Amino acid sequence: MALSENVEKLIALSAPLWAGEAEVVRTYWESPVRNMEADLAWLRRQASKEFNGSGIGEYKNLGIFKGSLTMLQDAFPQIDSGVSRNDVLDTIEFLHDEFSHYCAFADAYDGIKDDSMPTLDPHKIETWEEDQKLTRLRHSHNAEYGALGLRASRFTEGGYCTLFREGMRLKGRGGDDELIAKACAKIYQDEFGHMLAGILGLDDENWSDADFEKLHELVVTQLRQRILMRNAEFSFPLSDDRIQAIYDGDIEPEPFDYENAEKVLA
Repeated sequence: MALSENVEKLIALSAPLWAGEAEVVRTYWESPVRNMEADLAWLRRQASKEFNGSGIGEYKNLGIFKGSLTMLQDAFPQIDSGVSRNDVLDTIEFLHDEFSHYCAFADAYDGIKDDSMPTLDPHKIETWEEDQKLTRLRHSHNAEYGALGLRASRFTEGGYCTLFREGMRLKGRGGDDELIAKACAKIYQDEFGHMLAGILGLDDENWSDADFEKLHELVVTQLRQRILMRNAEFSFPLSDDRIQAIYDGDIEPEPFDYENAEKVLA
């Protein structure tokens, strides 16, 4: 997987922040803040991201699900007469993937909750302040920097699959952890592919070194906010001091899985 120096630098800048997001999740699994209520809270929040998320501005900033449906409706009369059938197929496949991610977390929620509690309702699940800040940040980058902003938003989407990778590692622990591991395993490879989509073609954009420097800046800003978003989602297992230390580089970077990337691309 041949990458330019600018793209390799982008990965190197991101790796410590990917590790920071992973540390949030990994710390939560063993944290005293964890209980059934906290598990149900983060599952509701993650389900909200999968159903209503619009951080990368999916079609008119309507979000993953509604944005995709609106795009398909608008494209219908123009299929192969202004809109490529392959683009429509890509949107359908994307919608299928993303809704299956919502279903995976909703199934885990319904499996963990007490029988007296209602099942998850996608129209009533809540977002949270730190996630709203991340969405606003991405939308502002998309609006102000155009293609650079959109590339930054797509590159940071999923935070290099950290939640799903750390969730998969719960497999074998038994109980509710098996439900979480199963949900995350269903999603991981899809999200790895989405992450690669944020990288592929970067070297074909014919951007200047200055453009890449701006891209690096936008990505770091978004990834830092992702750590705050994830920490709040998981009931704040990391202290503010620890998060600042991660920002300062006091963490082992998350290595980029070039071997898996080659397999996915093949």
